[in-house]
Amino acid sequence: MRVFITGASGHVGSALVPELLQHGHSVVGLARSDESAARLAEWGADSVRGTLDDLDVLRSAAQDADGVVHLAFRHDAMQVGDLAGAAETDLTAVRAIADVMVGTDKPLVGTSGTGLLGLAQLGRTGTEQDWLPSGYRIDTENLIVDLADKGVRSSVVRLPAITHSPLDHHGFAPSLIGFARENGFAAYLGDGANRWPAVHTLDAARLYRLALESAPAGTRLHAVADEGIEFRRLAEAIGRGLDLPARSITPDEAAQYLKFLAHFAGMDNPSSSAWTRELLDWEPTHPGLLDDLEDGFYFRDNG
Repeated sequence: MRVFITGASGHVGSALVPELLQHGHSVVGLARSDESAARLAEWGADSVRGTLDDLDVLRSAAQDADGVVHLAFRHDAMQVGDLAGAAETDLTAVRAIADVMVGTDKPLVGTSGTGLLGLAQLGRTGTEQDWLPSGYRIDTENLIVDLADKGVRSSVVRLPAITHSPLDHHGFAPSLIGFARENGFAAYLGDGANRWPAVHTLDAARLYRLALESAPAGTRLHAVADEGIEFRRLAEAIGRGLDLPARSITPDEAAQYLKFLAHFAGMDNPSSSAWTRELLDWEPTHPGLLDDLEDGFYFRDNG
């Protein structure tokens, strides 16, 4: 299968491209820069130059491919508080890709997050069958799932708040570590009993491949290994890695000490992947988040 990937040289993409190539697929990745294009070439993939704003490029690459994986997202906008702008860019890009996929029965695998369920405050463990009618990134998720009724074998992989590995340089884990360095302590809200799910990057990449190859149309999938780690334990692990204390903060202090993550830090987001595991015979095999933090590479890479 010839696969077009947005975000191909990014965090998850840097694991997915080799995963697909090793399993007999060919890859063309969207490259924003010469550096990204060179990285894809080193892995044995082709590239097409452009960004999520280049809608004609997206349409052409999707039309020429046998399947599409959409990973790219404007995390830079999210980190400066422009959540609406990041989500609108995402939705517009997916609409452009969908334009040329309707009626083809080709696979389209999109990306969302389990955190959307956490922000909805379900009060229980979230599952793949849970969905929301509208909202930040939810509109894109629902658009992709609804393409199943229009002749597209569409699916969405919901990533947990933390997708971790030595490939993770700009995600929530490095951000929390950076904040702790600046603050002189690793912060958690209140008693820190709220839970965040997590998955290793390589396990997530394998799930994307399985979704591309065989996910039924209209499915939501959870790339979750650790169902829910108490945020206090996460802060304590970061503190050990930096030789700093972990400390409770109040909601009013969150913006000062956790910056753009203040809105998410108190989120309780236990998430199940039981249905995903059974449907696609997917089983995480790589280290969990706390083990990766204890390994120490996060603190060396960000020192």
